Amino acid sequence: MQVFDASSMIHAWDNYPVAQFPGLWVWMADRVANGVIRMSEVAVEEVGHKTPECVAWLKDAGLQKMSVTEAILLEAFCMKGLLEIEEDKYGAGVDENDLIIIATAKLNGCELVTDEAFQAALPKRKQNYKIPAVCGMQTVNVAWVGFLAYLKRSGAVFG
Repeated sequence: MQVFDASSMIHAWDNYPVAQFPGLWVWMADRVANGVIRMSEVAVEEVGHKTPECVAWLKDAGLQKMSVTEAILLEAFCMKGLLEIEEDKYGAGVDENDLIIIATAKLNGCELVTDEAFQAALPKRKQNYKIPAVCGMQTVNVAWVGFLAYLKRSGAVFG
């Protein structure tokens, strides 16, 4: 099972239009309906702010939104501490919703699909870590993949 970040769902929606890639979206709808693709409710809200038609498609496909639980909030708070973020002084990296999405994937034992930029050289300030860097932290340890790599790895062919 994969937890999709808003960045990947928006990337897919913007770069692979349904009218031009119908096979992809039939495949995605099947994965959504079967609960293989899920999203945290905060990621769904983010998608809704930028592409409401994508959220409508997700709802029609039967998306199973993952609720933000107390355990997820506690895990996100712990990650915030690891990143040395004080109060709400986030840097150029993750924000509160990103930490909730990572915590959702971690606590549910899921891979995270994100299209946030991979940082080959980590920033000196941990507040500037993006999602892949946070996932790679030893105490976080969440597997992640970008949308295109996710598609390629699936082996699915869309004709």
